[in-house]
Amino acid sequence: MKSKILSLSKSEDFKNILNGRKIMNPYSTIFFKRLTSKNNKLLNVSFVTKKKIGNSVKRNKIKRRLRNIMNDAIKSISMNLNYSYLFIAKKNIYDANYKMIKDSIFKDLAKVK
Repeated sequence: MKSKILSLSKSEDFKNILNGRKIMNPYSTIFFKRLTSKNNKLLNVSFVTKKKIGNSVKRNKIKRRLRNIMNDAIKSISMNLNYSYLFIAKKNIYDANYKMIKDSIFKDLAKVK
């Protein structure tokens, strides 16, 4: 199933999702919640990396990795399009192996039903 990924843009959406449920793994924290103003045919996902993690090159690399993992997740596992997702990267995600990050995120996304 191919779905278009949209980023969250409104600060109130971020605040609502942060009040929702969360799943933590060693590399990221995933917040998810149903938003009333969301289109159910599109996947709302945003990626956040804090400035403490590193300079802009490192932060953008982390976001590119997470975006690539989400594109793979859409193709391989059945994602719940009713939810909006917010990924907050942790400090050790930059030095971790891509395969390990992907496996842990896939495990966490399979828990969301």
